[in-house]
Amino acid sequence: MKQSTRPLAIGPLRAFEAVARRLAFGAAATELHLSQPAISRQIQALEAEVGTALFHRGTRHVELTTAGATLLRTVVPLLERLDSTVHQIRHSQARRHVAVTTFASLASLWLIPRLAGFQALHPGIDIRISAVDRLADADDPEIDLALRYVHPKDAPESATPLFDEVLTPVASPALLARLPLRSPADLVRHTLLEEDDHRPSAEYLSWRHWLKVHAPAGTEPQGWLYLNYTYQQIQAALSGQGLALARWALVGEAIERGDLVEPFGAAGRITSPFAYWLVHWPARRQQPEVQAFSDWLLAEAAVTRAAIRRVQDADTPLC
Repeated sequence: MKQSTRPLAIGPLRAFEAVARRLAFGAAATELHLSQPAISRQIQALEAEVGTALFHRGTRHVELTTAGATLLRTVVPLLERLDSTVHQIRHSQARRHVAVTTFASLASLWLIPRLAGFQALHPGIDIRISAVDRLADADDPEIDLALRYVHPKDAPESATPLFDEVLTPVASPALLARLPLRSPADLVRHTLLEEDDHRPSAEYLSWRHWLKVHAPAGTEPQGWLYLNYTYQQIQAALSGQGLALARWALVGEAIERGDLVEPFGAAGRITSPFAYWLVHWPARRQQPEVQAFSDWLLAEAAVTRAAIRRVQDADTPLC
């Protein structure tokens, strides 16, 4: 076939994807509300543009050629992203919304518990939270803001610091009533809840690091319980299954309510060079709803920073 250098039209790509998914021209035609001859013409036109056959055509079935399979791997995510963007544009005409991405533990333990305050101030703005560890692309049309946990040297230029990291051992009052902790050496009678993480920050989030700093050499707990996420550690600590080395910013309210206890008080706290950041998507930064949510986040972060400073300055005695 003669090769073409023109950009591909979107219509034939829709037809191609439907035929490839259903492996039938008739079924694809029904789905797209076209006649079967129309679908066939679109596939033939696409094959002419690409310069090779995309399907093996049998009497009662079709199947992808190697070239067709290669093209399909690009077409599917392209169409999904196109449809998602169009959906977002259509939806944004009806209601204002802000899409924020962050990691699951920050969403569960810090952001979501505070959202009612924002919604009370801005009832006309919808919030969509994408709680994933994967860093979103800066040009992702579905994201407006990101909340991230990184070392300052790795923070994007558009990032605004929210609060620093303070780590502290925590446990449920019921657990400490049953197995008191008077010194780090008493940890030999306890289970430690460890985050099963291999990122650079894991060095500072680990009990091994804390034990090296605070416990007598060779101190080993009665047992270990490894969990994937911080919020799982906190849930396990709340249910009395062991001690978590918690991020104070994420458990401060639980400590103040008495749901969790710092058995070693201020003396047991350690810091980390990593911190929490607000990252703006430049293309959306000036949108009024995004600015409103950003301002609210910064105000909430200021409250958390003040709480961290307060406990850091406090001279809490050991239990």
